Amino acid sequence: MKAFDLHRMALDKVPLDFLWEVALRSLYTFVLVFLFLKITGRRGVRQMSLFEVLIILTLGSAAGDVAFYDDVPMLPVLVVFITLGMLYRLVMWVMSHSEKLEDLLEGKPVVIVKDGELAWEKLHEENLTEFEFFMELRTNGVDQLGQVRLAIMETNGQLSVYYFTDDEVKPGLCILPEGCSERFKKAPEEGDYVCVRCSKIVPLRAGEEKICPRCANPEWSKASRAIRVT
Repeated sequence: MKAFDLHRMALDKVPLDFLWEVALRSLYTFVLVFLFLKITGRRGVRQMSLFEVLIILTLGSAAGDVAFYDDVPMLPVLVVFITLGMLYRLVMWVMSHSEKLEDLLEGKPVVIVKDGELAWEKLHEENLTEFEFFMELRTNGVDQLGQVRLAIMETNGQLSVYYFTDDEVKPGLCILPEGCSERFKKAPEEGDYVCVRCSKIVPLRAGEEKICPRCANPEWSKASRAIRVT
């Protein structure tokens, strides 16, 4: 085999006119995927559950094979789409009658922030880092956790945020990017300090150094009392 053979790299063993067949196959699979999404009523991946994403990935695999390989017939792929469509409808019906199956396939909403404090253990159970979660909160107009009464990670990956009113806002962890708030290992003055990792609030005396009793992190920042600006 010759390296950097442009004809082999571009077409391999298929004739040039096979590209027209690829175009037809691609249109065919595009229509099938479009019809499937239309039937299920979904507009985007952010609105899909884990089960639905799995269905789409399976469809994508079948669609990709029939689009590019000349030895993959088109009719069996149609059967794949019909079978998966029927499976989807069946599973949706069963889940509507079985809470256990629904929890298994869809998961459960998870409370990540409650009363201004990060549920740090639950966050890590969801395989999320604090940085990813804080980015999500910032896009919802939050700059410190004390503004948040509840933040719930939904089963489709979206975040639902419920806020305190301005007069109810609690002191909390500033979640702006590093550099927007000072961090200390030794408290410069007496006051309430918040763990920059898990949001635990601890009163510290001037010059005091302390390890967070919740997550063993040694870094603190001053508890923010900022209210939301909408």
